[in-house]
Amino acid sequence: MTLTTGRGTGPAPATTVAGALEAATGYLRAQQVPQGWWKGELETNVTMDAEDLLLREFLGVRQEQETAEAARWIRSQQGIDGSWANFRGGPGDLSTTVEAWVVLRLAGDEPEAEHMRRAADFVLAGGGLERSRVFTRIWLALFGLWSWEELPDMPPELVFLPPWFPLNVYDWGCWARQTVVPLTIVATLRPSRPLPFGVDELRTGAPRPPQARAWTLAGAFERLDSVLHRYSRNPIRPLRRLAMRRAAEWVLARQEADGSWGGIQPPWVYSLLALHLLGYPADHPAMRAGLRGLDRFLIREQTGDGWVRRLEACQSPVWDTCLAVTALLDAGAAPDDPDVQRAADWLLDEEIRVPGDWAVRRPDLEPGGWAFEFDNDGYPDIDDTAEVVLALRRVAHPDHERLRGAIDRAVAWNIGMQSRDGGWGAFDADNTREVITKLPFCDFGAVIDPPSADVTAHVVEMLAAEGRADDPACRRGVAWLLDAQEPDGSWFGRWGANHIYGTGGVVPALVAAGIPASAPAIRRAVGWLERHQNPDGGWGEDLRSYTDPAWIGRGTSTASQTAWALLALLAAGERSGAVERGVRRLVDTQLPDGSWDEPEFTGTGFPGAFYIRYHLYRMVFPISALGRYLRRGSPR
Repeated sequence: MTLTTGRGTGPAPATTVAGALEAATGYLRAQQVPQGWWKGELETNVTMDAEDLLLREFLGVRQEQETAEAARWIRSQQGIDGSWANFRGGPGDLSTTVEAWVVLRLAGDEPEAEHMRRAADFVLAGGGLERSRVFTRIWLALFGLWSWEELPDMPPELVFLPPWFPLNVYDWGCWARQTVVPLTIVATLRPSRPLPFGVDELRTGAPRPPQARAWTLAGAFERLDSVLHRYSRNPIRPLRRLAMRRAAEWVLARQEADGSWGGIQPPWVYSLLALHLLGYPADHPAMRAGLRGLDRFLIREQTGDGWVRRLEACQSPVWDTCLAVTALLDAGAAPDDPDVQRAADWLLDEEIRVPGDWAVRRPDLEPGGWAFEFDNDGYPDIDDTAEVVLALRRVAHPDHERLRGAIDRAVAWNIGMQSRDGGWGAFDADNTREVITKLPFCDFGAVIDPPSADVTAHVVEMLAAEGRADDPACRRGVAWLLDAQEPDGSWFGRWGANHIYGTGGVVPALVAAGIPASAPAIRRAVGWLERHQNPDGGWGEDLRSYTDPAWIGRGTSTASQTAWALLALLAAGERSGAVERGVRRLVDTQLPDGSWDEPEFTGTGFPGAFYIRYHLYRMVFPISALGRYLRRGSPR
């Protein structure tokens, strides 16, 4: 379809916007699979590929073809300065570069090669192996390239701590606890399987940094770590054997139907390592399912340099599908549209009706809701559940009773998962014990799951859509959001980049919950968005905003972030030039096939550490924004 966009600064003609919307929805519909779901690639960084090959090397199943294809992909992602970044266009990351260098050596690249020398120079300039994160040094220790004695001790006896006791496994966020428990097994057994090369090229020889002062929390934990190391040299043997058995049982009980653990890479690889070290053979059902399941997360692609192979850290079919349904409905699809119906059928089949780890804190709460992935019954999440409800409640499903039952169960579950402070986290209630973040092990990413503005906003919007804006749970959520507003008028985005995502989610939720568009909080948010619009009419925020405030609200315009800003402005009733310029930006940058190009990462795994490029974000959010712009009305 050829579009006449009429580039300029004035309003885009409604017919032009309608044409862009029609082309975009056509593209999105074409991505739906016959079973009814959508799934865009979830792209992260090369640590996924490096650790996949290291896992296979450790298990003795690594193949040359997969090694060559993964190495080809890793080389293609190297920056000019020799480093590997955690998001496209971002600064080089020391630990990511270390892992990439080691795996390229495994693939046969010589340290004298130009790209390897540049990588080593970057690592040395950043402090060498000695300053890499704990996870990286654990991988090195597995192959005798780092001393286990110089890593934090992780005793398996942690599994005995009751949920009320500090530092118990349920104090960790779900993604972290599933990683920590198998790692206690690995770190206790301390394996070492040497590789035919060393890593001296990456060492500076710098001494360990001095311990923090004894009266600080960090200093106290460092000294506790020394005590644990001494205990591990001479543990109470029966207690340790029992702890190892309990930890293994805990791990096995949480393997999903597809062989994964939590549907995400970190607990998956460490669980396979732990079971392997405990003597589970490769043909054991848990091991066989785990390795087979990883293959489903692999993407192979033909490039000019040959085939490449990369591993998704996770897959997002439920998230992508519910957002796609909302987008189509926002674009004017009928509630009984066949594509919408097929998606609704699939989503209803994905409802989770069994308890998971969340029940430790909410033992009397009936299960309900949805997870992010194809298979993750143990960890439904509050965010997906809210967004699925927002989509399904607009569908005219032939089995209305089934649809309504799933929605009602999900609403009740989400209300029951509200934290004491009135907000909502992603997977657990009241997962806020910050003392755990001070452990020496916790030097990478988020390890707890406190309430966030974006998740809280989605639940508030869902409750308001369900006619429950006056419920105490919703009012407490609104109060939490108002208290969480930043002094500049924005909201922090935990699961998307960053203040644009947070603000783009909170403003529609507050308006839906009855906060008038003229309220000071809404006006401050609108002002912040208008001040941060780029000269090209779009919005963008670089992921460095998580660590450098100078980047807040600043970055290359992207389709998804432009849409987030527009969704907030439209919800606030804005008819301003900012809205018109944003819409024109989307129309003018649409590709001939109806899609938008968005190489930037706009999703967040761990703020400051791990980022995501959701390949469907460039479609679902612009479609919703353009659809709501044309209707100028509520999606409900």
